[in-house]
Amino acid sequence: MFEFALPFVVIVSVIALIVAAFLARSVLSQDEGTPKMREVADAIRVGAEAFIKRQYSTIAILAIILAVVIFAVYFISGQQQLAIDTALAYLFGAFCSAMAGIIGMSIAVRANVRTASAAQTSSGKALDISFRGGAVSGLIITAMSLLGVSLTFYALGANPTETPFIIVGFGFGASFVALFAQLGGGIYTKAADVGADLVGKVEAGIPEDDVRNPATIADLVGDNVGDCAGRGADLFESTAAENIGAMILGVALFPVFGINGILFPLVMCAFGLIASMIGILSVRGKDDADPMVALNRGYYITAIIAAIFFYIGTMWLLGNIWFFYAGLVGIVMSVVFLRVTLYYTDHNYRPVQEIADASETGAATNIISGLSVGLETTAIPAIVIGLALLTSYALGTMSGIASGGLYGTAVATIGMLSVCAYVLAMDTFGPIADNAGGIVEMSQAPESVRKRMDRLDSAGNTTKALTKGYAIGSAALAVFLLFNAYMNDVAHLISKPFTTVNLAAVPVFVGALLGAMLIFLFASLAIRAVSKTAQYVITEVREQFKDPAIMAGTKKPDYARVIDITTVGALKNMVLPGIIAVAFPIIIGVTLKYEALAGFLMVGTIAGILLALILNNAGGAWDNAKKYIESGAHGGKGSDAHKAAVIGDTVGDPCKDTAGPSLHVLIKLLATLTLVLVPLFI
Repeated sequence: MFEFALPFVVIVSVIALIVAAFLARSVLSQDEGTPKMREVADAIRVGAEAFIKRQYSTIAILAIILAVVIFAVYFISGQQQLAIDTALAYLFGAFCSAMAGIIGMSIAVRANVRTASAAQTSSGKALDISFRGGAVSGLIITAMSLLGVSLTFYALGANPTETPFIIVGFGFGASFVALFAQLGGGIYTKAADVGADLVGKVEAGIPEDDVRNPATIADLVGDNVGDCAGRGADLFESTAAENIGAMILGVALFPVFGINGILFPLVMCAFGLIASMIGILSVRGKDDADPMVALNRGYYITAIIAAIFFYIGTMWLLGNIWFFYAGLVGIVMSVVFLRVTLYYTDHNYRPVQEIADASETGAATNIISGLSVGLETTAIPAIVIGLALLTSYALGTMSGIASGGLYGTAVATIGMLSVCAYVLAMDTFGPIADNAGGIVEMSQAPESVRKRMDRLDSAGNTTKALTKGYAIGSAALAVFLLFNAYMNDVAHLISKPFTTVNLAAVPVFVGALLGAMLIFLFASLAIRAVSKTAQYVITEVREQFKDPAIMAGTKKPDYARVIDITTVGALKNMVLPGIIAVAFPIIIGVTLKYEALAGFLMVGTIAGILLALILNNAGGAWDNAKKYIESGAHGGKGSDAHKAAVIGDTVGDPCKDTAGPSLHVLIKLLATLTLVLVPLFI
């Protein structure tokens, strides 16, 4: 079966890249709009590319240093060949992750102006262009992840019982880049956003994306480096890490399924990529229609086709219907997570409306209400994750195969991952639409064009919130999968079963306590980094606003200076939390050993999932409460309720776009890091 399965994965991945190239060509052939639109778009593109170049130069230095550490760990332990293989896999994973994010973003910063141009005549055409621009990113990132894991597996020998443990280096490389890409991009985008909103909207009383605001271009640049490149790297490493973790669990079932059980995750993700391509091509925008109708229809088409393919793949490779049912659990969980996130972050439902109501009495009650919503959002997702794990474990057990329960949870994870390319297309569509709205505003387009873009921008905000929900749901299943892979790897090295972690043992309890602590410390440092960088931005914007000519609109602000200040601040402030995230688990593992590190991973993962839910959903609810008021509720723009909601939104900005998404990556990084360096902890 090896002769067919791996080539199938490679062929599907190459087809996805060809489809992405076709979509990119279609997007780039569209009209670029008026000279003013092109001027704004060029400034965004230059700013985004300059930041990405400086950011990835910093990440490259850190990645090379860590590659030397990985090589040294295995070399000193007498495993010279393993040292070379793991270090090279790590560097290849880091390179693929970086390239996937950069390529996806490069299309996004060119699709924005074409979307704005299309909005001059048709909202349906604007949706088509922006979504296809997002689809390029989704397909490239998912295909490169699959190609990277497949080629690494083949290059390192394709030994079914040994190679899966080596290619975890690829997953760690992807996680390492993703952490810094998401963290640095998140700090940049929210520092610029907070600075633009507080000084522009609250202090100066000018509209969002007003051409007079010096931080506006930096804010629009941030959408690309945070939501496109950052989230792209996040979901790239999700795909890689989950596939590798499932392959490691498949080793335990090698006597039953042979190599089929190890290649099953890759084949299923390839089938999911086909389903996503069909779903993407089914999306067609219509004038004066709600964009979410077309996007949701495409998502449900993708999920249904993925389920059909899952049945075909399961019966082909595993020949056991119970694992198909386990895969369905993951697909259903992806739908449920999107619906739950929609409930908590959409203005049509109680939570956002409560926050908007609370804005009538000031910023304090707005913030209190938003915090309450964030804490509430942990309940249903935690129950859903628990039910998904219990159900998939039970279904795997019903297969009648030893260790089938754990493999059932791995299959559920792969099921949730099968729609990843489509979800990522929706995610990247968000910042493209947001950028297009900013370009329309800054180019002073007619009111009719602005209204068309407002509807598209609103849909983009919804999809960004939904994909954060999907990302944390998939991360929750992934880290459980990787935790079990860690237990298997330890057992492999100590040559005896390692199935129980005794939390009553003092070193293990201490490790667990410190695992939870790291999550909160990391979130604190990420939010503080936004605050520090935003202070630089606010000071500069206030200084430029002192020039009467800028406020009168007769002199152009110095956008480049704000971009440079935000870039320097973001890169400077991303290093400390990133280094702590990498160094701390190594210290725990070396000093307290492998069982305490298992406790560290277990409790740190649980705390990370819950805190990410709080930060993501509270921030999304604050943001949409502000937009709900801007649509005319509670007095509309400029009212006291609106000013209170803007302040609430600025509190939520670093929560939902910096700390929250970075926690998704952190909990997976901890798992892949411990897998790669496990010889240190024995």
